[in-house]
Amino acid sequence: MDLESINRQLELLVQGILEWSTSPQFYSQIGIIFLTVCIAFIIDRIFTQTIPLLKTEPTSGRLLALRKQMHHAGDLIIPVLCILLLNIADEISMLLIHQSWLIKLAESIAIIITLYLIITRFTKKKLVRSMIKWIVIPIVLLQVFGWLDEVTSFLDSIYMQIGNIRLSLYGISRLLVFGVILFWLGRISNNIGVQVIRNQDDLEIGTREVFAKLFQVTLYFIVFILLLQLMGINFTALAVFGGALGVGLGFGLQSIASNFISGIIILLDRSITVGDYIQLEDGRAGKIRELNMRSAILETYDGKDIMVPNEQFITTNFVNWTHKNQKQRYPIEFTVAYDTDLDLLFEEVRKVVASHPKVISGEDVPIEERPDAEIAGFGNDGIDILVEFWMEGIDDGENRVGADLLHMIWKVLQEHNIEIPYPQREVRVLNPEDLSRT
Repeated sequence: MDLESINRQLELLVQGILEWSTSPQFYSQIGIIFLTVCIAFIIDRIFTQTIPLLKTEPTSGRLLALRKQMHHAGDLIIPVLCILLLNIADEISMLLIHQSWLIKLAESIAIIITLYLIITRFTKKKLVRSMIKWIVIPIVLLQVFGWLDEVTSFLDSIYMQIGNIRLSLYGISRLLVFGVILFWLGRISNNIGVQVIRNQDDLEIGTREVFAKLFQVTLYFIVFILLLQLMGINFTALAVFGGALGVGLGFGLQSIASNFISGIIILLDRSITVGDYIQLEDGRAGKIRELNMRSAILETYDGKDIMVPNEQFITTNFVNWTHKNQKQRYPIEFTVAYDTDLDLLFEEVRKVVASHPKVISGEDVPIEERPDAEIAGFGNDGIDILVEFWMEGIDDGENRVGADLLHMIWKVLQEHNIEIPYPQREVRVLNPEDLSRT
């Protein structure tokens, strides 16, 4: 092909573009696109003015994170409406003027804008963004222009046969694309669903955790079944294989199964809940921060996390300090000299202990729960004093009441010159004459 023929082809191409761009069909499609965009803007304006959640971004209240996401989703109204209306306009244009290329191009642009907004608003993972950008968007554009069937047929023709298993390039690509999308949607659904369940204040904490865990298990099972469908696995063969595999795994995964069943029992009988302060049989203690299907996480007051298998709560003893009653009684012990005025001491100690803001006290409090001081016993070096008080919560972390009271009692003893005796021993010489001889 010489230069003259190339110039002739270019001239014909330019002439065809000019003729098409000045044809009634071109202006008709431009008008349809313009009308579609105007209708989308009008509907969006109505939505944003009538729906409070779309009008102003929420700053407080229940389900704040979910409501913020729904507010940001308002940016998708216009492009989504454009996609729907342009899809309808495509059919109308084909019926009236037998052309719709320009409308298809506008629809593809609206799809790209929609996916871009989804990437920027709702996805933070680089892998998911790359999947949408380089795989999902091209697939959608192929579908819009009607080329997807030809491309999938070509990819399906490239395959490899391994026994009865047929692995095609199309099947592998479909599994990778939809597998990533399923896991992404599953993670988002899991986070939103668990948050909605745990914000149901009319349900008890244990009941909320049961529903949250059952929701997670059901969601993971659905995702697993959908992946098997994408892989084209026969469920009959899977049932036979699963039975044989289950027998083998049953022996190797006894501990995991035991912890899973124990987690269900704990959530149902409500013996422990999130927020309880637990002391284990080996002396370790902490507040339950999370209850999972396999283990519980105890958060100690010194910033450590203790992972406790659920089976341990079923098979061993433990102390739940705060499950049914947040009020706890604590003792303070010290010793004073035998010449101490105990009546004065008891009065001052009860008074100073009751003055602490976290100690339960007052005339309306039952007498058995008021701060008290009494003789615990007579020691070798002095009188042992026992002080008892009640408080809400655990005497640790932000409620370091015991240390404050010791300091306050020390000040009272100093003000009234009350002695805390040192250990004393009295030595008696039975035969003093023997000492004089030596």
